[in-house]
Amino acid sequence: MRDITLRALDVLHAADLIACEDTRVFAKLASHYGISAPTVAYSDATQDANEPKIVRALEAGKRVALVSDAGMPLISDPGYRLVRAALARGLAVTSAPGPSAVPMALALSGLPTDRFFFGGFLPAKEGERRRAIGAVASLPATLVFFEAPHRLGASLADLAELLGSRPAAVARELTKLFEEVRRAPLDELAAHYAKHPGIKGEIAVVIGAPGEEEAPQAGVLDEALRTALAGASVKDAAAEVAARYGLKRRDVYARALELRREASS
Repeated sequence: MRDITLRALDVLHAADLIACEDTRVFAKLASHYGISAPTVAYSDATQDANEPKIVRALEAGKRVALVSDAGMPLISDPGYRLVRAALARGLAVTSAPGPSAVPMALALSGLPTDRFFFGGFLPAKEGERRRAIGAVASLPATLVFFEAPHRLGASLADLAELLGSRPAAVARELTKLFEEVRRAPLDELAAHYAKHPGIKGEIAVVIGAPGEEEAPQAGVLDEALRTALAGASVKDAAAEVAARYGLKRRDVYARALELRREASS
């Protein structure tokens, strides 16, 4: 309730229509601050039905505000389509910057913030999640992901296996009553949350960039590849090992081919 900015309150008091992720959630804020504009639902489930109504209101000269349930609108929340539709019609669009878990989690993590990659929510399915992790494993940047509490343990286990013991932080319920930031290497975080599966709240995971010290020696790399090749194709084995050690996939793939040929000869 106290995170909202003075400018955002000015915008909401002046709006003719307010598009809300959930009108019931927004009603609590509206009641607290005396905001009386009519509302319309705008979420993944309702945007197809209600987006034309909102655009028509804008074209009629109405002032429309878009709010999310928490955090900054459009950051892992609906809204991109509405902004695009308004811009395509030459309508004015501006933003009243607000709080977001991404920069706050970065600031509290104790990790470098000069370069970072925000990956939104990791995929729910294990195979897709591991591929998503592998795709960004070698980025020379701090990584930030959102995660649902019931998937946190599984995601941390995959992150630890694929990225190694990089420094990391799990930031939970930021700016709320039970705010918590736990900082530790990925493998330690994975072990902790495996023992505490009942964790609740909104979660951001921050992970340090790959370091030169994580590069494996040739023998370690070959052993990891042989283990992966025992149960996967050359392509998948190379992708998994490259992600684990933050190496270029083409180099690891070339070595995996050599090992497969040696095993077949």
